[in-house]
Amino acid sequence: MSEEKAKDGPVVIKKYANRRLYNTQTSSYVTLDHLAGMVKEGVEFEVQDARTGDDITRSVLTQIIFEEEAKGQNLLPIKFLRQLIRFYGDSLQTFVPGYLDMSMDSFTKNQGAMRDRIAEAMGGGNQMVENLTRQNLAIFEKAMQVFSPFGGVMPGHKTDAQPEEKPAANDVDALKREMEAMRRQISELSQRK
Repeated sequence: MSEEKAKDGPVVIKKYANRRLYNTQTSSYVTLDHLAGMVKEGVEFEVQDARTGDDITRSVLTQIIFEEEAKGQNLLPIKFLRQLIRFYGDSLQTFVPGYLDMSMDSFTKNQGAMRDRIAEAMGGGNQMVENLTRQNLAIFEKAMQVFSPFGGVMPGHKTDAQPEEKPAANDVDALKREMEAMRRQISELSQRK
């Protein structure tokens, strides 16, 4: 696939009515798994409806995520999915894509450091991840306050002026389970390299 990176512009993938995907650069049919591999390798591509020429990249990428989730690669927590659905039709809907882009960019920039630190001190890995997550959330909340009308706070988010509620025991247990799942995923990722 390295030859795909060398060319200028995104690789054009045509999607036909029979659901087949055709890579116009390599003149070969590809699968969703192949496209997922291209994404992981950083190969830019655009998926076009072969009949109309419409850009359908977003729906194909969403389909890849759906397929990965169906395989048991549960990356998106249910709480996140519910919150995301709530934003459809909301007055802040237009700000969500930028917010998510900013969040993922920050996470991506920090992932190498996170892997290194967790690998160095596996016993203290939870605390480091928690601290990094808290720092990122604080940055994101401050950024989102810019988008909130009259400097308001996003629903469900705390400010320094609001008293912090103590989480219920079951919330803490849920967070511990999520942290353990993250630790396993990071460990699996570090073993793959």
